[in-house]
Amino acid sequence: MTLMKTELKVVIIGAGRVGFHLAKRLFEVGIPVSQIFSRQQIKANKLANLIQAEPISDLSKVSKDADLCILAVSDDAITEVAKKLSKILKKDSFLVHTSGATSSAVFEEHFKRYGILYPLQSFSIEKKPDFSNIPICIDSQNPLDLAFLTEIANEIGPKVYYIDDSQRQFLHVSAVFVNNFVNHLYFLGKEILDEEEISMELLKPLIIETANKIIDNDPKAMQTGPAIRGDTTTINAHLELIKNKAEIHKLYQYITKSIQKHHS
Repeated sequence: MTLMKTELKVVIIGAGRVGFHLAKRLFEVGIPVSQIFSRQQIKANKLANLIQAEPISDLSKVSKDADLCILAVSDDAITEVAKKLSKILKKDSFLVHTSGATSSAVFEEHFKRYGILYPLQSFSIEKKPDFSNIPICIDSQNPLDLAFLTEIANEIGPKVYYIDDSQRQFLHVSAVFVNNFVNHLYFLGKEILDEEEISMELLKPLIIETANKIIDNDPKAMQTGPAIRGDTTTINAHLELIKNKAEIHKLYQYITKSIQKHHS
């Protein structure tokens, strides 16, 4: 099928970080977003003004002839919003959500056509994402809808992957480890430095180098540090330094044991 971009009617439900950047990207590549919904009219207005869309804060005003309705809402709101939309939209409307952790089956009871459009990235309103490097994970049980989603996704970015519900949930768990948990460790590392009035700037080249190494290498092969070397003198010295920080002390011990277990 050939995508007639300018003739599409896309509705985005949600004007948070994912909805914001997805709407702007669709507009950027020439796919018109006809409506932006947010419970907060001011947020709907702000985003809609940027992409020449209609801002709405009432779900009952969602266009019934939209070609695609994208739910970019929090995970715990998807089921509720889908149920409300089922009383407004046609049964054969095509809906997708952008969640990594929620099954597409949340739509099954309410709609015949549904799927996933999950951009695998951590978004911030302030920073423009580079969609040329963002994996776009898609899925749909309907072959025609999957083909349509494939064309949409390829317009958004070049890295498109077919990931089913089970795979996507494991992918999301893994993403929490490598993104959310790692960022929390950055926070704890900075907390240690702040107490000693040492700048975090000293660690940033190390952070960048560590991240760059796993681009072309297995993380296991890139592991360094006192734990993998079995350097008990350094480990004990570190533990002594942070003995008054119970949470960090316990975490240091647990991660050290985990590294040693996987590299024994």
